[in-house]
Amino acid sequence: MSSGDPSGSQASGHLMQAIAARRVVSAVFLMCGGFFGLWASRIPDIKAATGLSEGWFGVLLLVMALGAFTAFPTAGALMDRHGPARVTKGAALGTAVAFTLLGLSPSVVTLVAALFFAGFAFGSLDVSMNGWGAEVETALERPVMSSFHGLFSLGAGVAAAAGGLAITLGFSVALHFCLWGLLSVPILVVCLRQHWPQSVGGAETQDKAPLFAFPEGALRFAGLIALIAALGEAAVTDWAALYQILDLGYSEAMAPIAFTVFSVAMVIMRLAGDRIIARFGPVPVARVSGFVAFVGCVLLVSGWNIFVVWIGCFVMGLGYAVLFPLAMSRAAADPHMSKGRALASVATLGYGAFLFGPPVLGFIGQLFSLGASFAVVALLTLIIPFLAGALKVKS
Repeated sequence: MSSGDPSGSQASGHLMQAIAARRVVSAVFLMCGGFFGLWASRIPDIKAATGLSEGWFGVLLLVMALGAFTAFPTAGALMDRHGPARVTKGAALGTAVAFTLLGLSPSVVTLVAALFFAGFAFGSLDVSMNGWGAEVETALERPVMSSFHGLFSLGAGVAAAAGGLAITLGFSVALHFCLWGLLSVPILVVCLRQHWPQSVGGAETQDKAPLFAFPEGALRFAGLIALIAALGEAAVTDWAALYQILDLGYSEAMAPIAFTVFSVAMVIMRLAGDRIIARFGPVPVARVSGFVAFVGCVLLVSGWNIFVVWIGCFVMGLGYAVLFPLAMSRAAADPHMSKGRALASVATLGYGAFLFGPPVLGFIGQLFSLGASFAVVALLTLIIPFLAGALKVKS
């Protein structure tokens, strides 16, 4: 009797390795979201410590954005040369160190350096962990990217809530950031120890990466989906509360609930999204998601009453949740660009919209109203169902 099929045993071994790697990548996404929420929770305290005005502090925040945008093409090129797993390990370690140093910065000068370092490390991690996640998704032969992003959102929410507790307990920014850095150590250890076969790009990856990578071919439309989804998420994050207060006249105490329900919907849908995508496919899911997000925008803009506004934000969260993960999965599978360049290009569009979209919406709000800003978001979202076909990979 045969002792077994060697090829079957090898396949089983690869599957077990992919399952283990999925747990590690999930933990890295959770950690990355945690650092995002950590930073967001202490921005007011850091601003107060600098003594800068809102305008100058806004300029300071652009340093972090500059670091991230510098990282996208760099991380993409490194991924193509060394594989996403190795880059993820280095970027994860760099992110933990960078955010710890961010909390220890004693002056504006050191804060500028720490912000650039943190932005660069965070941007590198964002691109590389999506690349590793896409390889795990391919190895498992089923969608998993949405759940990764769901854990990022969950980590951000938990860290933001922990930040509120830290403030209540009187923790200094330095102590808070150091403690959070220590909490990341177990994740870093398992990440660094996880074996994953090195994968590199083809011959086209030998070309020098451009300063800012942009999608090519059909991937442009997938990148546009990521841009519109990120803009919608940024609009709710930055302007939903003020829209309710200034345009609709609701109380300041009630306004933050809109973002809370939006975030809850994002987490729920992202964690459930993989099963939905596996059953119906990325193109139909993206089409329905775009329409659902549009309906949510319309409910928000209508402002009929506070409950309709909250329902609108919840529906928007359901609609936008899986669009960015779908775009990143499409980028990783693009047949015409290397994985690193493709992921970097989509990240550039998506995070560019998240960072620079809110000021544009604010300008529209100043000229007309914040309701008009959300109407613009709604009209752009309506384009997504027509772009969804670009999420299908064609050889």
